[in-house]
Formats: sequence, C-alpha cells, structure tokens
Amino acid sequence: MFGKDDIRRFCVRAIFGILCVMILPVLGIESDSHLLAQAPASDKGVSASKVERLNLAPVSKEILRVKLPSPVEATLDNGVTVMIMEDHRFPTVSLQLQINGAGGIHEPSNQRGLATATAQMMREGTKSRSSKQIAEDVDKLGATLGVFSGFGSTTAVLSASGLSDNFDEWFGLFMDVLLNPTFPADELEKMKTRLRVQLRQQRSQPGFLANERYDRVVYGDHPAAVSGFTEESIAALASEALATWHRDRYVPQGALLGIAGDVTAKELIPKLRKWFAAWKKTDLRVSPPADPKPIAAQKVSIVDRPNSVQTTLTMGNIAIDRVHPDYIGLTVMNRVLGGGPAARLFINLREEKGYTYGVYSYFSAGRYAGPWTAGGDVRTEVTDGAMTEFMKEFNRMRDEKVPPAELDECKRSLVANFALSLEQPTQLLSYALTRKFYNLPVDYWDTYPAKLMAVSADEVQQVARKYIDPGSMQIVAVGDAGKIEEILGKYGPIEVYDIEGKKMK
Repeated sequence: MFGKDDIRRFCVRAIFGILCVMILPVLGIESDSHLLAQAPASDKGVSASKVERLNLAPVSKEILRVKLPSPVEATLDNGVTVMIMEDHRFPTVSLQLQINGAGGIHEPSNQRGLATATAQMMREGTKSRSSKQIAEDVDKLGATLGVFSGFGSTTAVLSASGLSDNFDEWFGLFMDVLLNPTFPADELEKMKTRLRVQLRQQRSQPGFLANERYDRVVYGDHPAAVSGFTEESIAALASEALATWHRDRYVPQGALLGIAGDVTAKELIPKLRKWFAAWKKTDLRVSPPADPKPIAAQKVSIVDRPNSVQTTLTMGNIAIDRVHPDYIGLTVMNRVLGGGPAARLFINLREEKGYTYGVYSYFSAGRYAGPWTAGGDVRTEVTDGAMTEFMKEFNRMRDEKVPPAELDECKRSLVANFALSLEQPTQLLSYALTRKFYNLPVDYWDTYPAKLMAVSADEVQQVARKYIDPGSMQIVAVGDAGKIEEILGKYGPIEVYDIEGKKMK
C-alpha cells in the first residue's frame, strides 16, 4: 500500500528536477559544469528560445511503485455496480453514476442531440418538483447536481456532491431527478431558446468551427461525426421524444455508481439496495459502437472566415480505442511531441518561431477508436511557416528515435502527474471506474508507472509511424480562405466551407 509520504518523496524528486531545469535559468542561476552542450551556429539555424534548459538538479531514477486502495464493490439486484471509496478526512461525499447506452452515439440518425437534450432537461422538473424547486433544494442542501451526455458519448453521467451529514437528503433529490423527470414543454422551449443563442455564439468561434469540421472529416459516416446542435436538430426536440429516450435508455443494468468520501460502505450498501429498488431492469442490450476507420488519403478542409487575422489549424486521423495495446506507447509519444508546454511542438512553434501562443497534441480513446490530433492558432501571415514546422516535427517523430534524456524526462513527468493525482479520493475512484468500465486488469493502475517507464524509443517511433502519417493527414483550417488556400493546396485536395457548414467548393 502506498503512503502519502512515498508519493510526496517521489514527486519532489521527479518534479523538482524538471522544474529547476525551467526555472533556475530565469533566476539567472547557472553552473558551468552542468551546462548542456550548445549547438554551434550554422545554416541549419540556432534555437531562438530564450529558455536555457540546464541539468542542475538530481532526478530520482526510482520507479514509483504503488498499490491503489480498492473500493468496496457490490452489485445491486437491478444490475447496478456500486464502487465505494471511503475517505473520512473531510465531511463531504461525491458520486457519479454512469449509464451505459444513454449517450449520443446511440441516437437515431434523424434525432441528433436527443441524448444531450434529455440530460440537460432532467433537472428542469420531476413529478414532485418544479425546475425552480430543484434549484432551491440543491442550494438549500449545499449540494451540487448535474446530468450530462455529450455528442459522441456512449454514456449519460449523473453527478452530485454535498456534505455527509445530510447525504440522505441530497441523495434523495438525486434519485428523484434520475427516476422521475417530466420534461415540461415550457422548460424545453426555454432550453431551445438558449441553445439557439449558444449556437450563434459558437459559430463566431474558430475553435468550434474547427472541431465541428474536423469531426465530420475524420469520422465520416460514423455517428461520432456529429458534434453539436444545428438549427434543425434544435427545432425537432420534443418533450415526448425526450421522455421516450429516458424511459428506454436510462436503465440500471450495466450502470456504474461510484461514491467517494465520508461514508461507510457497510452501512451505505443496504440503503442503496432500498433506494434503487424502484429502478427496474429492462431487456435493453447495448452493443458497442463500431470503430471508425482512418481516412486513407490526405485532404484539406478550409472553413472560410474572411478577414480573419489568424488560422486555426487542426490535423490528425483516427487512432485507437482505450483498450488498444498501443495506448501506453501513444501516451508517451504524444507527451514528447505535443502533450504540454515542454513538448516539441510548443517549443518549436511558440518559443523558437513565435508563430503562436500555444500548440498541442492529444488523442481521444474510448469505447470506440478516436483520433490523434494536433493543432493550434497561428497568425494568418505565418500559416505557411507553421505548416512547415508541424510537418517537420511529425516526420522527426517518425524518422528519428527520441534521445534518451528527452524520453526519460517525458516519461517521468507523466509518472509524476499520476503520483500527484493519487492524493485525491475522487481521482482514485475515477481510476477504479475506468478500470471497471473498460474491463482492464485488476492491477492496471498499480503497474501503470512501470508500464510508462518501460516504453522504449523504438516503441515511441513505432507508434509515431502507425498513427502520424503526413501522407494521410486530415487537415482542417479555419481562416481567411483567400489568403491560405494556395498555401494549404500543397498538402492535398481542398474543400472550402462557410461558417454554417455549407460547402462552397
């Protein structure tokens, strides 16, 4: 079993060295015997970064070894799996209920947004409470209560938190919202008005436009291609459809309930059996969504925003799902390339070239394969240079092995972040829920640091070659098409759209 002191000691050793490399030069502290070798000036260019990285502090070579506490687990008669993580340091409790099959990925193709709207409306009235009464009761009890189901999600999630001394009261409110929503027509019309205003605001934001177009490009005909409401889908929302979706999809079998905080599992589980007895099991069987396939040929999609002073670049392709054996290797590779302000993309395009405030990369891996993605906002006049540097870094990851020191620093930063998270009971519970949801090995998180540290330069290069392919890269650019179309034409055939998503050419 790990202790707080073990985690703190590891974090101090791992993080202190990394932070000193960045901070001490800013303070003007140098030691000639520890200076990194400097590249001589040449035609190849010298780094313009103003940050000197010095190896000044010792970094522990130990591998963090932990054994995460196991939550108390029980299965209720209706099929709900309960996981309870006790923590009596503070008089608070938080919980999360994941309902598999109630997410937007399962919506009919002619009812996009139904799952999201259903979740948003569940707090707007029950058989015994109005929308106002729910809000007042939440406030009076000092609690929080939310329901969420995103576009492309496989689940709906209900979350709540509050004090342990009135847990029974706010949990009763939670159950009322779960089991008895009424989806009142007047509240639905108010929500539809809010959604229309929100949609108009979103269409003025280049980030939203880039994400919308990118999802449509990389997912193609897959239901995950739809990432937001349209005027048509908002207009089609009806109380009866929301109620039907709730009745058919908010079912207990396969649901996961996680509770963390000042509770005693032995006392709570009998209460949960009683409280959940009214939630009846149904015959619904949820099939996992199909995996989308990577796009084979490179293509460029431009969303035209005339007179825009910046270009929002988003590029990538479909990669892996959460249980893929490449998950750990891709985690490390992404950290090297674009997973933070110390990663290659950020250092190159921001520190050295000054093209942007920040560029990053990330990947989405859930029940079905999601994309690996890189991008950021750059000034319009440096779009050409930025694309050149993106491609240079992509190819460098594919063609060259990561140097040992750089790889070791990236792996240790990932382990240090993981170690810091272990002091949070809610994060420990989240790890347990993730392991259960994806049926990962029982010791998955106990061995996670060792698995990260075991990733080799060869493995990093292999996953880079598999998932970062400039020849099939899908590129989305939001900006002034008149200024960037010719520049981006060298990266593949171009399609141009307006901000409403209509194809212009």
